[in-house]
Amino acid sequence: MTLWVRLCAMTDLERERGLAALIDHEQVALFRTHDDRIHAVQQLDPYSGAHVMSRGIVGTKGDAPTVASPMYKQVFDLRTGSCLDAQGEDARGLQVWPIAVDANGDVFIEWKAT
Repeated sequence: MTLWVRLCAMTDLERERGLAALIDHEQVALFRTHDDRIHAVQQLDPYSGAHVMSRGIVGTKGDAPTVASPMYKQVFDLRTGSCLDAQGEDARGLQVWPIAVDANGDVFIEWKAT
């Protein structure tokens, strides 16, 4: 069953910064980009195995909003989770989730209930 789960208020998210959330024992990294779009990706860095993606460096590559891992600096597209720069390693992606912001400014994630 899929449902929408409230994560936080939009005002809880700083532009160009990450924030971690815990849902059903899974860590999610949230990002608010300079244009106020919200993205959710897995918190687990697929290269280091550490839960650190919310501490990554937010930027852009072309028209893609990105996050660079704080560990080994691989760069990921926040929209798709695709690895845009694997730093010489095999490309591994991040899981992404749909996000919605309601009229009150509350941020919701589309989540599959377990």
